[in-house]
Amino acid sequence: MGGYLKKENLIPLFIWLLFEIVAVSLWLIKGNIFYLFNFSYLGTCLAIGILLYSKRVKHARHVVQFAVGSYMLIYLGLICRENMQLEGFWFFLFLGVFEAAVIHYAIAKIFGPLLFGRGWCGYACWTAMVLDLLPYKSPQHPRRKIGFMRYIIFGGALLFVIGLFTFRVSNLEYIMFLSFIIGNVLYYVIGIILAIALKDNRAFCKYICPITVFLKPASYFSLLRVKNNVDKCINCGRCIKACPMDVNVIDNSRKRRNGTECILCFKCVDECPIESLSV
Repeated sequence: MGGYLKKENLIPLFIWLLFEIVAVSLWLIKGNIFYLFNFSYLGTCLAIGILLYSKRVKHARHVVQFAVGSYMLIYLGLICRENMQLEGFWFFLFLGVFEAAVIHYAIAKIFGPLLFGRGWCGYACWTAMVLDLLPYKSPQHPRRKIGFMRYIIFGGALLFVIGLFTFRVSNLEYIMFLSFIIGNVLYYVIGIILAIALKDNRAFCKYICPITVFLKPASYFSLLRVKNNVDKCINCGRCIKACPMDVNVIDNSRKRRNGTECILCFKCVDECPIESLSV
């Protein structure tokens, strides 16, 4: 894996240290030890997973997906009853409270992508952790021009929460918990149907997921990104064909096709026969 292997210890260490800094900072600022546990756990899972992947341990990324995704879905979402979906972010934001989903979105989906792009989608998303198990690992057809649907859903989540506050709906916490459950069920059902219909595991991510509206801007400037040694590359196209997000990784420009959608799965790096790709 060429240049990537040379950084096999540095990148996981960087990720772990970054999350530890966040963990300790939030613990001290908020006075709640939960943040120390929460972000230490996430950072450790991600660091170990990336290190194992660099060692070519089979299914390392999927193990991380389930370790992080199931923690957020089951523990934070179902047990702690925290809505970590988009409507949860708007809910706490309108309350003026820097807690739960607001912190999560700020770190993982708004400012975090400046460092690791859409790494969240590749290693932590609890929707993708299930969709990635389906058999359509690489896209079988060109992209459809239906990506506008993500913006409709994004706006719908915002309007939903605005409506709750405007009409002074009671029992908001229960409604948010219920919307978390219903939203996740719908995401899984729609994601699986789309994957089968379009023969593409990541069809939901490309056309439906509203979180990408947050992820795209900062991902354009991402520090961690796959780069191509153009002097070494033979333009075989195997990397592009293998990419689940249709990223033109041969092009090093930040304006490359679907460049903001790289989920750092490194399938392109694995597929390159001459190891011209690295991070």
